[in-house]
Amino acid sequence: MHAFRSHTCADLNKSNVGETVRLSGWVHRIRDHGGILFVDLRDHYGVTQVLCDPDSPVFAQMETVRSEWCIRIDGTVKARDPELVNPKLPTGEVEVFVRDLEILGAAEELPLMVFGDQEYPEETRLRYRYLDLRREKMQDNMTLRSDVVASIRRRMWDKGFREFQTPIITASSPEGARDFLVPSRLHPGKFYALPQAPQQFKQLIMVSGFDKYFQIAPCFRDEDPRADRSPTDFYQLDMEMSFVSQQDVFDTIQPVIGGIFEEFGGGRKVDAEWPQISYKDAAKWYGTDKPDLRNPIKMQDVSEHFRGSGFAIFAKLLEQDGTEIRAIPAPTGGSRKFCDRMNAFAQKEGLPGMGYIFWRETNGEMEAAGPLAKNIGPERTEAIRQQLGLGIGDAAFFLGGKPSVFEGVAGKARTVIGEELNLTDKDRFAFAWIVDFPMYEKDPETGAVDFSHNPFSMPQGGEEALNGDPMDVLGYQYDLACNGYELISGAIRNHKPEIMFKAFELAGYPADEVTKRFGGMVNAFKYGAPPHGGCAAGIDRIVMLLADTANIREVIMFPMNQRAEDLMMGAPSLPMNEQLRELSLRVIEQED
Repeated sequence: MHAFRSHTCADLNKSNVGETVRLSGWVHRIRDHGGILFVDLRDHYGVTQVLCDPDSPVFAQMETVRSEWCIRIDGTVKARDPELVNPKLPTGEVEVFVRDLEILGAAEELPLMVFGDQEYPEETRLRYRYLDLRREKMQDNMTLRSDVVASIRRRMWDKGFREFQTPIITASSPEGARDFLVPSRLHPGKFYALPQAPQQFKQLIMVSGFDKYFQIAPCFRDEDPRADRSPTDFYQLDMEMSFVSQQDVFDTIQPVIGGIFEEFGGGRKVDAEWPQISYKDAAKWYGTDKPDLRNPIKMQDVSEHFRGSGFAIFAKLLEQDGTEIRAIPAPTGGSRKFCDRMNAFAQKEGLPGMGYIFWRETNGEMEAAGPLAKNIGPERTEAIRQQLGLGIGDAAFFLGGKPSVFEGVAGKARTVIGEELNLTDKDRFAFAWIVDFPMYEKDPETGAVDFSHNPFSMPQGGEEALNGDPMDVLGYQYDLACNGYELISGAIRNHKPEIMFKAFELAGYPADEVTKRFGGMVNAFKYGAPPHGGCAAGIDRIVMLLADTANIREVIMFPMNQRAEDLMMGAPSLPMNEQLRELSLRVIEQED
């Protein structure tokens, strides 16, 4: 017999009754029923109930066993009494009578329990992650992650892609976040960078004549943490293709991502139609460039109904350039109580409030209620109702000013309204391509122009588009949104040096700076670069959605905490003086 097991803890059933078996695993739960010890033995695959009574030669030893001890047992498989069968377990028809026991690893008092669904502080869970990972939910999440990655690889190979690995130690590249720098011992005073993404390398792979590339790539960004973002490193499905248009990229990656959600989505609906929405329209309709289309609410510009109206606040706002009034329809939200609640929400978000109108039935007729309705009069109110397609029992909320100021709050309000009124379909994955991103943005304080998205993207209209106002230039850049999260970001690349130099010049990078920072790629483009494009899909976020959790740390094996610390391994840590001397570095202590 094998030294540790003849079966896993998920294998045994009635066909094994009478057999002598060997199992190894962790003590999940112990129950003492009048001198008979029942132990749920757990391994990665499942749970088997084993029992031990005074007739067993190892009964006294079994009495010393505690929760989460790692043990090996030998025993005889027995059928459970019919009334004791556990239909929830694959092994629920049998149990194993223990005849021999070996303690493989005793456990001290546990800082967190593996059995049950108790909640523990995140600090405890991360410090003792190896115990946290033993829990059923975490085992399921990590297994799901592994299966998703394996399926992605198969699907990409089936589409004719080959997987190539790109360097982990490289040069700094602007990807919108801070680099993690690595000091060079052989070149004192110089630093490598951990790649924020394999961006330049995958483009060079295209220049090298490889038509289709993909990689499950680790990426490193020194970012402020969020619930849906790791503060240090993450993995993405990175892909690039030659001789393609934007639509070619969409047509290639959509069945891969859609297939993953169909395979692992647990029966939830996966939308077949993925609309293409311009960045401008996404901001206008949803208040975000990663809209949740499970929520049917679409915001609308209703400025004309308030221009010159009796509602002085909005009327005066509209006299200023670049302002507008936007309405958020709220079907079934037509009660003063709900409207007051949403007004309080806006105040918590830092706004003075949020105007509203709701429609109710009074004496058999429709009536528009609320302060706004009284101020602008019945004719304008009726025009708003008709534009928004609302009726009795519905409401609308209004925000005004410069869209850049209120759009974020409007987007949050749309989400809250959709959830509180049960308008958002939770049993569904809804995708949308966000396209036509602006190439540039202005710093609101300095007015300096910089890239708003990926700097290596091809401007729509090519070099000619760069001759006008940079704020009017759109890029062949795109994101894929799903249920309110950004899953994919990509672009058709700028493969022509003369266009690249001009694009960077508009963002304040002179030609010599571009050559210095991106010389490898710029030089490569001088030798017959093909048109190419691609994208990257966030593995962590995909699994997070499939696992139905709102925190990305639930689907990462060993994540950092909110302060970018590894509590289990003690990172970041202070270097030894010898290490600093080898690297020609000195640590300057920060003053409090």
